[in-house]
Amino acid sequence: MNLAQALRVTPQTRLGMVGAGGKTSALFQTARALLQPDLEGSSTVLVSVTTHLAYDQIKQADRHFFVRSLEDLRKLEKNLPAGLVLITGPRSPLKDHPNRVTGLGTDIIARLLAIANERRFPLLIEADGSKRLPLKAPAEYEPALPDFVNQVVVVAGLSGLGKPLNSQWVHRPERFAALTGLSPEALVSDQALLKVLLHPEGGLRNIPIGARRVALLNQADTPRLRSIAHQMATQLLIAYDSVAIASLNLNPSLKGEISNQAGPGIQQSRIYAVHEPVAGIVLAAGGSSRFGQTKQLLPWQGQPLVRHVTQLALQAGLSPVIVVAGQALEQIREILKDLPAIVVHNPGWEAGQSTSVRAGLNTLPRPVGAAIFLLSDQPRVTPDLLQKLVETHAHSLATIVAPQVDGRPANPVLFDQMTFPDFANIRGDLGGRQLFSKYPICWVPWHDGTILLDIDTPEDYQRLLETGYTTYANTSQSNPQNRSHRGR
Repeated sequence: MNLAQALRVTPQTRLGMVGAGGKTSALFQTARALLQPDLEGSSTVLVSVTTHLAYDQIKQADRHFFVRSLEDLRKLEKNLPAGLVLITGPRSPLKDHPNRVTGLGTDIIARLLAIANERRFPLLIEADGSKRLPLKAPAEYEPALPDFVNQVVVVAGLSGLGKPLNSQWVHRPERFAALTGLSPEALVSDQALLKVLLHPEGGLRNIPIGARRVALLNQADTPRLRSIAHQMATQLLIAYDSVAIASLNLNPSLKGEISNQAGPGIQQSRIYAVHEPVAGIVLAAGGSSRFGQTKQLLPWQGQPLVRHVTQLALQAGLSPVIVVAGQALEQIREILKDLPAIVVHNPGWEAGQSTSVRAGLNTLPRPVGAAIFLLSDQPRVTPDLLQKLVETHAHSLATIVAPQVDGRPANPVLFDQMTFPDFANIRGDLGGRQLFSKYPICWVPWHDGTILLDIDTPEDYQRLLETGYTTYANTSQSNPQNRSHRGR
């Protein structure tokens, strides 16, 4: 995946890029990715700044224009070229900002937004400075984020971890110290960086209400740093919608010009993972017509099936966990009352499983990166399998991730957020399987065939109770229906 995909940037995104540790490289790489025709990108991407930008970084744009007034911008918009177009103010007249260009004023930025909206161009804005250091804490006047941005990416360079808290590694070390409690020259730890990124006067400062928040942990150049980043991601998701882990290098077209500075062995940028909340939606609204009674309430390993499956989702770290109930709503609420799960009623459950899928998605209390749909009558799913689906999605952002046993598709299935609108048009009892022909599927080989077991008849249930850990091979011979890849 490229950086625009990892950050989920689209032509409708109005992006603010802040922080340190490769922020400008991230800005231009995101813009460049949006121009790729195979990604249905835009013919023109607008990039600008509300702060100073080093003059040598301008080379990463296809075209650069100085704009000093609204009149300059009005003349430019008549003949905007294709490609990555950088629009800035003039060279800085300040002696302490040599070889820099200035940011655009509020009125010019507002007009640039209007142009982007009228022509459906992406608009990406760098909104603070860091003197090219890996870490920073914002000043009182930073970041200069326009109130219209709908996504903010906060960048941090992991190369600053383990380094002393001073001006060689941290921009504004005194403010970093105030937010973390560290003493000058103390080594910066991952916990200290977390404090800054999660602090309302740190990484979260000035982010407009409603804007999507993304933490970009850059410079994850070693296995150790990547391990630290993965651990940080769990805590960052408390306040951020997404956490991307990457090693971003300068624009490939500039490698020859920076080789002396960067040294040998420059490698292509890599996105290692994108951590996002993944919801667990337990489908427990069926009428159990073939079974003859409400099978969601049947005991399994000392507790009702619906509670067992809900606990599996919670143990795997899925969040939020939503249980969709039908005619057994009150019983299921009572069974799950002590668990941190959301129980929602699907009054149209008789129209098929697709109605329960929509009810679950419509109940999501916050945006998620994906959702896993679990069936309440398949108790042999494990937290390990659920975590494997989540991990596979984090490393690929695959549209659909599904387990496969001996070449056979199985449940549960993970669906990326980009598929959610499709569920509005699905009808009947097939659920998400109807999307399998529309999107590519990332198959996850799984060794345990018992995940294919489900409970359709009293005989299925009795056999499951008697055999306990019956293998798929033994059960499939007596009940071929258990092998069917039912709707999700």
